[in-house]
Amino acid sequence: MKCMSINSTDWEDQRAFLAVLHEGSLSGAARALGVAQPTVRRRLEALERALGMALFTRSPGGLSPTDAARELAPHAQTMASAADAFGRAASGRPGDMAGTVRISASDVLGVEVLPAMLATLRAAHSRLALELSLTNRNEDLLRHEADIAVRMARPTQMAIVATRVGVVSLGLFARRDYLTRHGTPASLADLRRFAMIGPDRASVDLRLMRDWGLDVRPSDMALRTDNHLAQLAAIRGGLGIGVCQQALAARDASLVSVLSEAFHPGLETWVTMHEDLRRMQRVRATFAHLVEHLTAYCAGDRPAAT
Repeated sequence: MKCMSINSTDWEDQRAFLAVLHEGSLSGAARALGVAQPTVRRRLEALERALGMALFTRSPGGLSPTDAARELAPHAQTMASAADAFGRAASGRPGDMAGTVRISASDVLGVEVLPAMLATLRAAHSRLALELSLTNRNEDLLRHEADIAVRMARPTQMAIVATRVGVVSLGLFARRDYLTRHGTPASLADLRRFAMIGPDRASVDLRLMRDWGLDVRPSDMALRTDNHLAQLAAIRGGLGIGVCQQALAARDASLVSVLSEAFHPGLETWVTMHEDLRRMQRVRATFAHLVEHLTAYCAGDRPAAT
């Protein structure tokens, strides 16, 4: 491997490398970066020359990363996260309610719950710009991948400010017309006679279902998907019985609770941020706003709709 200095490469070259890695092709990377394809090729070739190694090989499916590329990828991603965090920090003065705040949340919360809450925040602070990262992966606050994260588990990292907002109550739900056609299960064990909606390969979700007393295997389910929004859409569409947040189900008069006495788990919910961001007024205010509204959401109130 050719020895090199950290100053031997340009950040734009590394951005091109990450884009090709994520997109799998020069054309996809060019679209993601908003530049011409020859520009991406030129930057990638410049990085390979500086490193003295090939980063991709051509394959029928596009560009495949070499072992060296896979080894470098986490370091480049850390630099990308740091660059994004730098841009957000520089987007406004620490004491102003202006600039960018990046929030990470699960897909269901990000689509179904947070938008109305964030609308009231933006109505009060119009110079605030919000980035919403929808992922069920816990983005690393220590690496500044997000400024604030809403998490369904107690954080264990040091240097993290965390406020518990309550428990998101869950239940089994189905559309009324589905139950009219097929009847209602008499017990959790009886669920196997019905069309169940649940995870496909997500081991964490499958383990949670077992912990909650749902002895249902993936092969027993009528519709399997690891996408929680797709599960919710399937319940709403009348495909069968599935797990849904009770507060979301309460918004839809067509959804009916099933076996509510036997099945009523919950997900402990936290709003978290890096302690270094407390000095930034926009992050601190966004954090407090989310704590207030998510606390009400967990308690069954719905101030976000006002």
